[in-house]
This record gives sequence, C-alpha cells and structure tokens, in this order.
Amino acid sequence: MSNASEPRYSAFPDLTLDRPADGVLRLTLDAPGLNAVTPAVHQQFADIWPVIDRDDSVRCVLLRGAGRAFSAGGSFELIDRVINSDEGRLRTMREARDMVTNLVNCSKPIVAAIHGVAVGAGLVAAMLADITVAARTTRIIDGHTRLGVAAGDHAALCWPLLCGMAKAKYYLLTCDELSGEEAERIGLISICVPDGEEQDRAMAIAVQLAAGSQMAIRLTKHTLNHWYRAQMPIFDASLAYEMLGFTGADAREGLASHLEKRPPNFSR
Repeated sequence: MSNASEPRYSAFPDLTLDRPADGVLRLTLDAPGLNAVTPAVHQQFADIWPVIDRDDSVRCVLLRGAGRAFSAGGSFELIDRVINSDEGRLRTMREARDMVTNLVNCSKPIVAAIHGVAVGAGLVAAMLADITVAARTTRIIDGHTRLGVAAGDHAALCWPLLCGMAKAKYYLLTCDELSGEEAERIGLISICVPDGEEQDRAMAIAVQLAAGSQMAIRLTKHTLNHWYRAQMPIFDASLAYEMLGFTGADAREGLASHLEKRPPNFSR
C-alpha cells in the first residue's frame, strides 16, 4: 500500500506501511544507516499510534525493520539536534514521551519481529510491543550510558518489569549487548527463533491475534499495561535525566567517540 493512497497515513511518509493479511497492518522501518531514526522518523513514529488505534480496519500491528537490522537507533542528526538545540531537545523529549505513552495506550496488539541490531530510539517500540519475536543472533543494546546520558526513553519503565531489576541494571548500566537467545532466557522478549524465521513467526502470531476476540484481546492488553501506567513517574524522571545529560560534556564526548570509532573518555 502507498501511504498516500490512504489519507489517514499520508502524514507518515518516512514509515513504510502495508497490509500483508486481513486485519494486519505492517509497519516497516526502512531508512539508511541500518534504519536509523532521523528527526522526521522520530516524530512520525511517535504520532502514528493514535492514528492506527482509530483505524477500524486494523486488528493487529506487525512491526519490523528492513534489510540487515531492526534499527541502529537515533541518527547522528537526531543526536546532534538534542545536544546543540534547546528547542530541539524539548521537541525530542516531547516526542519520546508521546512515543511511549501512545504505544502503551494503543488498544491494538503489536507484534515486533527483530533481527540484526536493535538499539536506542529504534528499540523503544520493540520492547513495548505486546509480543516480541527475535532472531537468535539479534543484538539488543540500550546504548544510553555509552553515549554519556541516562537510560531514558523506555528502558527504566519496562526492563525491570520484563527481566527483573538485577538484569535490567546490569545491561542498562554497562550497555553490554544481548543476543536474542539471551534476551529470551532472561524474559526481556517473548520468543527467540532461528535466524531467518522471525518474520514468519511474527506474522503467524499477528494473524492469530487479528482473528481473535478483539474485545477480549484489547481489554487484556489494556489491563496488563496498567503495570506500565503505574510506573510513568519513573519514565518521566528517566527521560528528564536523559535530556539533562545531553546538555553536558559527557554526551558530546560520547557522540565524538562514536564518530571517531574509539572508546569514550568521560569526565570523572
């Protein structure tokens, strides 16, 4: 489907949408830099969920990344905007808050298929999806502290609930990567499958959910997501601390070390 062919989705030209099965809307991240999240994608990825929620033809959403990865996270353009512009920082904070709250409040079940690298801003929807299917060699990384900022956007909200506080602290403080296999073992994702099977497995689950009792499925999701709603003050704090970090020297050094492909030398 062309986004332009459906007026309700015309405001999201940087997101690829199609309808691979009855009642299933597939949202594909497809951008240069391993589907890096640009400022335009960040805004659209935040704003699309209420539109999907109001689309009566959609009974389930399938989320995936095109090519060799799910998403490499925020683009350098997005990070630069947050570091160097007060207006850009506030806008990005608002969009990040909207992305999380809109995902939590979307009544339609969301199934994520992830493979390759899944990092940062691109990881938010995958971790907040209702069911996440990952390839065995998927590389899940919350890279915030490596960049010199607090783990904001989504992780403080949902990682402790998904995999427990001990594992959440370990991976969020160290930025060590998780394979799909390890992520399933600790409970961070729903299902791990052999490489190359994640798309088909996620599609099968999406079709199953689209064929189920919509009232029962949506109200079950709504009820379970009260666990997230109850923790929203924690999310707000983490997001504010992340944005505070972007004003400091460590974030500039973190970005420089990424660009120069070297270990960061943070202030002590």
